[in-house]
Amino acid sequence: MWRVCGVKWAVFWPQQLPHDILGPLGAFTKYLVREYHSFMYTGWWLAWAVHLCEALVALKVCSDKGIDSPSTRLLWFVQTLLFGFASLGLLLKYKAGGRAKRH
Repeated sequence: MWRVCGVKWAVFWPQQLPHDILGPLGAFTKYLVREYHSFMYTGWWLAWAVHLCEALVALKVCSDKGIDSPSTRLLWFVQTLLFGFASLGLLLKYKAGGRAKRH
């Protein structure tokens, strides 16, 4: 989660980012902000757009797999919105029809 907050901080409030205490990462971030700020800004919004599309696909996959509970579908949507393909991959692997029995 820090990655998302850190990138957001670097994109929208770079002057407040404590570059000096971050060591080599701070120097690299300062360079990116100085040289590629518009690219980072566009990339940040593009990443959120991709995550939104993945979350919408998750809703469709829920329907296809017979997951009808609104709360469960909402949780899959939110989880996929935040974590992207890592979450969607779990949903795609899910086999409908109940849990496996444990011995």
